Amino acid sequence: MQPNKPNEAKPDIEFATEEDLPQLADLLAELFALESDFQPDREKQMRGLRLILNDPAIGRLFVLRVDGKVTGMANALITISTAEGGPVVLLEDIIISGTYRGMGLGRRLFDHVVAWAKGQGMTRVTLLADGDNRSALAFYDNLEFELSNMVVLRKPLA
Repeated sequence: MQPNKPNEAKPDIEFATEEDLPQLADLLAELFALESDFQPDREKQMRGLRLILNDPAIGRLFVLRVDGKVTGMANALITISTAEGGPVVLLEDIIISGTYRGMGLGRRLFDHVVAWAKGQGMTRVTLLADGDNRSALAFYDNLEFELSNMVVLRKPLA
């Protein structure tokens, strides 16, 4: 079954529920398959999703549905920026299922998350993107993200 055309898509965006978590883990597996730094691990993804779902002070999980089917998600983590002097959002994960890309749904989901963040008094959205994921980089460029001079460094603690 082919998804609706862009003008026919009827997206609904809301906070995720416990029942959505398996589909969100599926979307994360799709996302991590596109990123060289991460490997899908369903148990870890479900654990992380539950931590966020169960503590809205950490962040919020957004789910996008088209005609009732989960087709996208965003994970907006809340942190405090000393540079901004208040709360900011780290857009940890945002993905639209492959068969639904190119329909404007990613933009709708992003705009929804930004409106929520502004409503919460947040002043900045930060995200990381895989340097080889040209389509994601073009998407963020279209959303008017600016490159930062900051460099991402990580140190595993396990």
